[in-house]
Amino acid sequence: MSLVIYVLNGPNLNLLGEREPAIYGTATLADLEGLSQDTAAQLGARVEFRQSNHEGELVDWVQQARRQAAAVVINAGGYTHTSVALHDALKVLTIPVVEVHLSNPGNREDFRHKSLVSPAASGVIAGFGPLGYRLAIEAAVALAEKKRV
Repeated sequence: MSLVIYVLNGPNLNLLGEREPAIYGTATLADLEGLSQDTAAQLGARVEFRQSNHEGELVDWVQQARRQAAAVVINAGGYTHTSVALHDALKVLTIPVVEVHLSNPGNREDFRHKSLVSPAASGVIAGFGPLGYRLAIEAAVALAEKKRV
């Protein structure tokens, strides 16, 4: 049975390719989904790829992942810096969590320097553009397989 990796994307990521291309690049969310699906397939895994602008829906999906996923990759967008609810939901997980960002929040505005997701994550990948999603899927699969043994 192949591993299922939830790839969860937060607010405004549906606007990738249009929104601030100098920061986020020209890849669309559909491009990232294809990259994620292809990477997972190469590793014998399957991706459940989702995006929401609604905090509660992201929390619901994290809770769902507890029973249905082997790992979570999350780009929480702006909720990275503000959502205690998302932090609390992620802390309940006993599966690996990989935080991913297209840009590097550490070299952006001060308010982006603190992540509420990071304390609940196994690791963070940031600043590599779309490549970050490939790296995050690879890390999630490796951590999930290690946990299975």
